[in-house]
Amino acid sequence: MTDDRRPPLKIEALEKHYGPVPVLRGLGFEVAPGERVALLGHNGAGKSTLIKLVLGLIRPSGGHIRVAGHAPGSAPARIATAYLPEQVAFHKALTGREQLTTFARLAGEAPSAVMPLLERVGLAHAADRRIGAYSKGMRQRLGLAQALLGRRRVALLDEPTSGLDPLSRHDLYAVIDEMSANGTAVLIASHALTEVEARTDRIAIMRDGALVADDTLPRLSRQAALPIRIRLTAAEGAADQLHAELGGQRVNGSAVELLCPADQKMAHLDRISALGETVRDVEMVPPSLEDLYRYFCGEDRQ
Repeated sequence: MTDDRRPPLKIEALEKHYGPVPVLRGLGFEVAPGERVALLGHNGAGKSTLIKLVLGLIRPSGGHIRVAGHAPGSAPARIATAYLPEQVAFHKALTGREQLTTFARLAGEAPSAVMPLLERVGLAHAADRRIGAYSKGMRQRLGLAQALLGRRRVALLDEPTSGLDPLSRHDLYAVIDEMSANGTAVLIASHALTEVEARTDRIAIMRDGALVADDTLPRLSRQAALPIRIRLTAAEGAADQLHAELGGQRVNGSAVELLCPADQKMAHLDRISALGETVRDVEMVPPSLEDLYRYFCGEDRQ
C-alpha cells in the first residue's frame, strides 16, 4: 500500500548527463501533499529534462526519483501523475467531449465524469465542437481537463497559462488551488513570475542544472538581503529639498527614490517623517520575485 504521509514527489541527488555534458547536477527537493511549487529557470536550466525524468520518459544518470512512492514510468506512478505540457496536441477531427471520453476510459474513469470536467474548465459550450476549431487557449483548457481526470497525487504543469487570456489564467489558477486543496502536489514550471509569485507556496530556482534556491518567498528575500525601494512624492516645488536631505535618485521631476537595507527601514521612515509636509506620499516596494530570480541566477549580485 502507498504511504500517504510520504512526499508525493521526492527527488534525491539527481544527475543527468548526455555524454560528457551534465544537464542536471545533484538536484534534490520534495513536494508535499497540497503544496504548490514554482520551478523557475532560464531556457536550458534543466526544467524540461527534470519533467521528462519524473514522467519516466528518460532515465537518470544518477540519483533517485519517487512518484507517490514508485519509480517514474511505472504503472502506479503514471496513474498518480497528471501532466499538462506547454504545447498540448489532440486529434483535430475529434470533439472535445470525444477526446476527453477517450482519455477517461484510458484512466479508468466513467464517461459521466467528462461533462463536469469540461464545465469546470469552461469548455461545456464547445464540448461538441471539433478540436481543430479550438483556439490555443481552448486546447490548453482541454489539456487541463485531461490532467484533472482521476485523483492524482502529483501534477506537473509546464507553462500552464501559455496562450490563455487574463480571465482564463485566473480560472486556471483557481483549478490549481482546488487540486492543491485536495492534496495534490503541484509543480509548476513557468516564466510568468508575477503569476507564480502570488499563487504558489514555494519557489525553486534552477541554474545550469543545479538548484540555487528553494524556499518560501519571504525566506528567499531574507537570504538575498536585497534592498527595499522607497519612492517619495514631494510636495509641489519641494523635490530638490527632498533630494538634498535624503539623497537617492530623482524620478519624473517630482519624486525621489531611495534604496535601503531591510533592517534600516524604520530609521529611514523616521527621517522621512521628520520632513513633514515636504513629503506628499510614500510608497515602499519590497524585492519582487523577479529581483530574487535575477539575484539567485547570478545576474544581480551588487
